Amino acid sequence: MVTYIQNKKAHFDFEFLKKFEAGLVLSGAEVKAIRQGKGNLKGAHVVVRGGEAFLVGASITEYQPANTPKNYEPERTRKLLLSRKELAEIENQTDQAGLTAIPIRLYNNKSKIKLELAIARGKKKHDKRESLKKRDSKREIERTLKSQ
Repeated sequence: MVTYIQNKKAHFDFEFLKKFEAGLVLSGAEVKAIRQGKGNLKGAHVVVRGGEAFLVGASITEYQPANTPKNYEPERTRKLLLSRKELAEIENQTDQAGLTAIPIRLYNNKSKIKLELAIARGKKKHDKRESLKKRDSKREIERTLKSQ
């Protein structure tokens, strides 16, 4: 599996409770652009409306700017392909206060583009500081072990 686009800030800003894999409804040019890594998941989220899930706020830039249709919208809402059971679970979880569904990464699975999304809870400022301290201490330990 090759990861094309990753939401790096999501791991820092959110605590993941449960992860899901979803397919995406894309055009051919969007698939080619994703495979080249021309996209951004920062600030994107998943919304469930009328029994369907949609990816909102994700930007997939043009594959070839000269050949792109005039009505192409890089940040259009894209439909997600999930089972009814998964849709119901995501909808129930996101209705709770403080929980949201966010995209983590776009990757391939047997030549299909898939989206990994997670039900997440936002971290508080002190939690972010704590994760920074853990990361720094881990890095320092690795340095000392490497130098020995």
